[in-house]
Amino acid sequence: MAANSVVLILGAGPRIGASVAEKFASNGYKVAVTSRSGSGIKTDQGFLSLKADFTKPDSIPALFDAVQTEFQTFPSVVVYNAAALTSPPDKDSALSIAAESVVADLNVNTISPYVAAQQAIRGWESLPKETKKTFIYTGNIMNVSIVPMPLMLDLGIGKSASAFWIGLADTVYSSRGFRFFYADERHGDGKFKGMALDGAAHGEFYAQLASHEESVPWHATFVKDKGYVQFK
Repeated sequence: MAANSVVLILGAGPRIGASVAEKFASNGYKVAVTSRSGSGIKTDQGFLSLKADFTKPDSIPALFDAVQTEFQTFPSVVVYNAAALTSPPDKDSALSIAAESVVADLNVNTISPYVAAQQAIRGWESLPKETKKTFIYTGNIMNVSIVPMPLMLDLGIGKSASAFWIGLADTVYSSRGFRFFYADERHGDGKFKGMALDGAAHGEFYAQLASHEESVPWHATFVKDKGYVQFK
């Protein structure tokens, strides 16, 4: 890790976001966290807390500007952890969700992280060549497997779309030292983790990804206490 490295966590909830922030801080990173309840000041832990609305992709660049202003450098690690879904009015019909809700959730799950990745690339150009640059998106199994629940429609659309552009970005930018990861925690047998996600396991694995020390592919499936595990 380069001196004065910064991590920006977009979507800092009490489980994954908080654990990732604590892990990177313990590794010497300066930390900025964003959420709907962001305060605009530093937390008791010394994290810069910023207010964010991920339904509005055009609000994302200002978050990067605020981080650069505060720390006088650009975040070398960007973690996108926000997510959204809408319950279908007819619980048995996935296609009963209003188009407006699908669009709003797509903004959170796909468009805002895409804008964040654009901002990351812009800023990374200003960092020293030897600095490791990393974009990590908190994904799940839905880019490769249909979860047969109408509730998952919007989330599945967003995760699947984001997995594609993340994979493409990693393919075309990795030669420049820019890594993009779609991180997906699984059970040991490869099954969908659902609401059983482990925050600390994400922190450990995301820190590993940011080190670029192992040959982990963009589709970064992992298991608690094991790290990267490839599932067919």
